[in-house]
Amino acid sequence: MALQGMDGAAARALRRDHSRAERRRRLQAIGLVAPLFLFLLFTFVGPIADMLRRSVVDTDLAAIWPRTAAAMHAWDGAGLPPDSAFNALGEDIRDSADAGRVAVAAQRLNYPILGGRSLVMGMARLAGALDGKPPPQGWKAAFLDADPSWGNRDTWVAIRRASGPVTDYFLLNALDLRKDAAGHLHHAPDGIFLSILWRTFSVSGLVTLFALLLGYPLAYVMSHSSRRVAGILTLFVLLPFWTSLLVRTAAWIVLLQDQGIVNKALIAIGLIDHPVRLMFNRVGVVVAMVHVLLPFMVLPLAAVMRGIRPETVRAARSLGAPPWTAFRRIYVPQTMPGVGAGVLLVFISAIGYYITPALVGGADDQMLSYFIAFYTNETVNWGLASALAVVLLGATAVLSMVYARVVSGRGALVG
Repeated sequence: MALQGMDGAAARALRRDHSRAERRRRLQAIGLVAPLFLFLLFTFVGPIADMLRRSVVDTDLAAIWPRTAAAMHAWDGAGLPPDSAFNALGEDIRDSADAGRVAVAAQRLNYPILGGRSLVMGMARLAGALDGKPPPQGWKAAFLDADPSWGNRDTWVAIRRASGPVTDYFLLNALDLRKDAAGHLHHAPDGIFLSILWRTFSVSGLVTLFALLLGYPLAYVMSHSSRRVAGILTLFVLLPFWTSLLVRTAAWIVLLQDQGIVNKALIAIGLIDHPVRLMFNRVGVVVAMVHVLLPFMVLPLAAVMRGIRPETVRAARSLGAPPWTAFRRIYVPQTMPGVGAGVLLVFISAIGYYITPALVGGADDQMLSYFIAFYTNETVNWGLASALAVVLLGATAVLSMVYARVVSGRGALVG
């Protein structure tokens, strides 16, 4: 109405001023958010993206042996490669040995080829003894004389697949799958990662179950107590966050060891007559992880329970429902959003745990994150470590989508 009373020029000027104010407001908001966005981009998103990239990008061998990579890309994969491929590999091994980089290529080929490192290093010593000259009998004869494995087509297929620039070797290995020389997939009989993944899920499931069994009644008491009692209980729930994870885990080592407080207390009250092994097994891992992750279950549950109207349970009781029936059929369904949020938080946090199982668990209790760290720090196999991280990230994403689907479905039913 106000714009209708103005002439055209005044209305356009008002709209122009309004657009400028809106742009200024957006730019101010972007300026406030930009530092946090850049911080997350360079310290969180960037490193994770680079880690995931390494699971499919394979350029190490091609960078060290460029002539061999070109020859492998030109080879059709039938039979043995031509003599030119042997010549290219011989020259590349000689040059990389002179540059001190042959060990990197040997390490890369040691993944798909049993004894691949010894195979390459043996040829590197032979090439070094030639003083920069080709062998008198030719590179192909020199390779076959040095080791019969160079006459095996599978060896050259492995070199071809490692020549990049992309590879599916690490992702398949993380799923206990292998490709034969013909390119067919089959399950690796010596694969361990699927069993480790199942162990990760089973331990995380146990931790989530015990956290729910302990956290539900605690959250119920917190939400139905006086403000003073609820504040004290909340303080105790949040207290673990004030202590380092490493310190909390070390404290459980003191408590659960053979001469620790728990065993001494059980012996003192007569439940056992000799110390029970509570450390370096599944018991210690579950106990320590439940203690660390319990707040992630209690806090969402308490928040949802505080929003439940007590009149609904009282109405059911007034209509003749027994206390347990009213609790089970009226109160518990209203807490399901908190249960779902707590279960998701605890389970997703548990599947990525590393420090607690490494310190308190045994060899059969290490989860997938331990092997990611092992292949990153010990064997420096970044490709396999990245592939295992992709598997873990994929599992987390699937769980999140399932949870979102369940929550949206429940919301539709309620609506």
